[in-house]
Parts: sequence; C-alpha cells; structure tokens
Amino acid sequence: MSAALLRTPWRRRRGLAASLAGLVLLSACTLALAAPDTRPGKAAIASAHPLATEAGLEILAQGGNAFDAAIAVGAVLSVVEPQSSGIGGGGFFLLHRAADGQDLFLDARETAPAGTRTELWIGADGKLDRDKSVNGPLSAGIPGEPAAYAWLAEHQGKLPLATSLAPAIRVAREGFPAYGRLVSAIGQRRPVLERWPASAGLYLIDGQVPAEGQRVRFPDLAATLERIAKDGDAGFYRGAFAASMVQAVRAAGGTWTERDLADYRVKTRTPLTLDYRGWRIVTAPPPSSGGIALSEMLNILSGYDLSRLDRVRRTHLTIEAMRRAYRDRAEYLGDPDYVTMPVAELTSPLYAAGLRASIHPEKATPSALLPGYAPPVEPTHTTHYSILDADGNLAAVTKTVNLTLGSGFVVPGSGFVLNNEMDDFALRPGEPNAFGLIGGDANAPKPGRRPLSSMTPSFVIGADRIGVIGTPGGSRIITMVLEGILAFVDGDAPAKVAANPRFHHQYLPDVVSAEPNAFSAEERRALEAMGHTVNAGERTWGLMNVVSWDRRSGAVEAGSDPRGSAGSGSAAVR
Repeated sequence: MSAALLRTPWRRRRGLAASLAGLVLLSACTLALAAPDTRPGKAAIASAHPLATEAGLEILAQGGNAFDAAIAVGAVLSVVEPQSSGIGGGGFFLLHRAADGQDLFLDARETAPAGTRTELWIGADGKLDRDKSVNGPLSAGIPGEPAAYAWLAEHQGKLPLATSLAPAIRVAREGFPAYGRLVSAIGQRRPVLERWPASAGLYLIDGQVPAEGQRVRFPDLAATLERIAKDGDAGFYRGAFAASMVQAVRAAGGTWTERDLADYRVKTRTPLTLDYRGWRIVTAPPPSSGGIALSEMLNILSGYDLSRLDRVRRTHLTIEAMRRAYRDRAEYLGDPDYVTMPVAELTSPLYAAGLRASIHPEKATPSALLPGYAPPVEPTHTTHYSILDADGNLAAVTKTVNLTLGSGFVVPGSGFVLNNEMDDFALRPGEPNAFGLIGGDANAPKPGRRPLSSMTPSFVIGADRIGVIGTPGGSRIITMVLEGILAFVDGDAPAKVAANPRFHHQYLPDVVSAEPNAFSAEERRALEAMGHTVNAGERTWGLMNVVSWDRRSGAVEAGSDPRGSAGSGSAAVR
C-alpha cells in the first residue's frame, strides 16, 4: 500500500478498509494475553498524588482488585487534582482481566448536548468566540466519569461502589494541604472563577487563592460522591441532582437538558493491538486519536533496528515517524459511532511501509512537502494513573476536564467544576482553537458526539515483562507514550521511563520541541544539519505514571514522573 493511498477518494478505499478491519479485530482477539502461570503477588500503583495512590492501596487491602482501585484512585484525584480531572469530566479506561486474559477499553468521554449547533460559539463578527468555547457552561460536554465508576463497580470490581468511593469522600470532607500545582492553577484561572459565586466560593478561601500548605475542603463534593455511592450513576444523571445541574447550566447560558444527562452511557470498545518487534502493544481506539497515531509511528519504526543506530539517527527517524502520524490523525478521526474511518489502513504495516519509504535517512522532510493538514486541539491539563494488582489485573486510566480547571463553572452545591471539552471539537471548520490548531469535519460538533482526544493509556507486553503506561500532556501525550514504550522495550525501569527527557514533533508547526537536556549541543547541531528546526531547552511537560511486572524475576516496580511541584507523582509497590 503506498503512502498516497489515503489521498484517494474514500469510496475507492472502503472495501479494503472493511476487509482489513476484520483482520485487525481477529488479531486483537487472537493476541489477547493469556492468563500467566504465576501471579505477581504484589501490587503497584503510580498516580499524580500520594493520597490517590494510598487510596488505591487501601482498597486493594480490603480485597478489591485493580478495577476497584481504579475507582478509588480516580475519585481521590477528582478531589485533590480538580485542575486536571474530576467527576465533571471524562476519560478512558484500558483494562486487562487476568482471569481470562481479556483486554477491554471503557470510553467515558464526554458527549455534546442535544442543543449543540455551531452558531452557539460564533460571535457577532462571524468568528469563533474563544471565551464561549473555553469558559462557562456552554463549553461543557455531558460528563462521563461518574458513569464509568458505576460501570466498573458493577461489571469488573469485587467491592461495592460505596466502598471504593469511601476514601475520596473522606478526603473531600476532611481536606488536604494545598500544593504548588493546585495553587498555581487556581491563581491562573481566578479571573474566570470570579465570574460565578459558586466557582469562587469553591476554590478561593475568603476571596483569595489558597496558600501552599493551607488546608482545603470540599464538603459539597463529598456529598455528591456520597450520592453516587448510594444510588450509582442514577444519583448523578437522573433525579433532583440532575435537575439542579440542568437548571444552573441553562441559567448561565448552557444548553443541557435532563434528557442529555439521562441518556449518557459509557461505551465498551475493542482496544487497538499491534506488534512491535515481538512486543504486543494494547492501546486506545477512537475516539482517541492516540492509539492510531501510536500504531502508525511504531509500524514505521519497526522497519529499523533502532538499537544499532546512533542517537542522532534514531532521533531523526523517530521525528519523521511523528511528523507523518500527526499529519494523518486529524483528517480522518472522530467519534466512531458517527464517523466512518480508515482505521485498518492507518494502522496497517503496508501503509507504514509506504510512509517509511518517503523518509530520507539523512535529511528532514519539511512538513510543507507533505499533504497539508493541521492537528486538532487536545487538553493539556489531564491526569493518568497505572495499576497492577497481585493477581495480574491491569488498569491504565487517563482522564481530564480539558483546560486548567475546565470551564471554570461550578454548579452551586455540587463541589466540582465542569469540563470545557466542547473546545476539543472543531467548533468552526478552519478556525483555530485554544491552541491555535485546526480540526476537521470528522471532529465537528454534533449532538451526542464525543470529541477527539489524544489520551493514550497503553499496555506493553513482552515475553517476560509487562508495562502499564500513560501520561497527560495535550497533543504531546502520544509522543510521550511512544518514547516511554521505546524506553521500556529497551529495558528501562518504570522510574527511568517516567523521568527520561522528551522531544516532540506534531507536523505543524514544523519544529522539534525538546526539554532541557534532551539533546547535547552536538546532537542538536547534527539534527539541525539534517534540516530539523530544534527548539532546545523548552519547558518540561507531562506527568507520566508507569508500573511493571517482570514475570521472569517476579519483580514489580512503579515509577512516577519527577516533573512538577510538590504533590506531583506518587508510586508505590505493596
């Protein structure tokens, strides 16, 4: 298959896509991880906050499994890390069940309300009104996180939902010390929070941003979580509480209806599965763009023996794989329930071979020479956690409220901020979004649709070692997971995988972003001599969390990203 295939009319490709889709599904089933002969005997959790990690371990100690722990960790993060995620948002849950070797992807992405129409975000000048798309209830999709917890407890967990939510309820009621990332986020969003009394009242203390170390409590959130613990998802999506959310959202200019909430459902999907040089990678399908882009990059790189290359050439080839995958991902991908996509073609080794043939081994390919397209917006304030339990069950969870503290809008008495995921849609074709990027028709806002995402929770499975990996970081999530997988395959332990310096290329802008110390001065000059533009020494990004199990030695490890301020990262093995 040539690299030009995706530029041919869709109808001419449909037959091949259908046949390849069947092969991909068959491959995903036949490659499912068989139940190992031994159990790890230990559990490992890596998350963005110590209280969340401890909550997961607490639930495991009470007889819960990785899926019960996933509820506990996620719910505590909704309390202590509202700038990144919460029950007003959504996420993706990649699960592996040790008993029967089955992999499952739970899609708890937010959905567009029934009243969604493009005109809502267009200003009097005919352009996209950026304030409406990122601030206030008009920017909020219908949350999916509460439904995910109820589904996990009913279908995969061993403990009652109330038990798994108990640590989060306790933390919300008793409080916790404010830490650097939270304080910074509240300060950054303070002008928006002050627009609504409930928002300012929740996150400001006596009208001021809390100081580091100052105790913050969220009793209204505790009450909301107690309602979900008692009544399941009905306590959130139906009844008096749902009616109160709708009333507040509509009074502030949103379009939610009680039907929007009552109709919300999580979706179970088949994960994407691929082989990379003898390692099986299990990752996120649409509406994540991450798994497809990751598959495309790994398929391209599988044609090279990277271990035999010096670091400059290895980096050059990785950048070129990134460039081509990011060019493809925005044009074709959207909500799989509404958009027909050439997934099998994009993830095909044959297609990757065509792309690989276009890579010069010694020269950068200017993005302007590739067919033009710009990648979509993706959230930057997100969270990820990885879990392995003593029986070998796995959970990789990435969840978000989109931008920092989401929409900034709090329904009075709810205790949580609503997401602003509507900005993840291409609200106006050809119009730049919050990050100056452009989306396509496949990701257009329509009632009930789920916006495209880069969240890429993944499993890395080899003959002896298993890894669970993921990270926040907006459109850079995918390249971080790629680099993390390559490092894990090379033998790096979880702590090193999470700490390694990073680089990134996303097709446009045609620039290699690099963290401090990612490249030596000599390596940077060599890359520039190849034609790459390198922005060396940019800020750091991401907050990766990784756990692993070495089935040969029995070692269980966890690693959390050292980036960020106090309160960032917590890894434990017990």
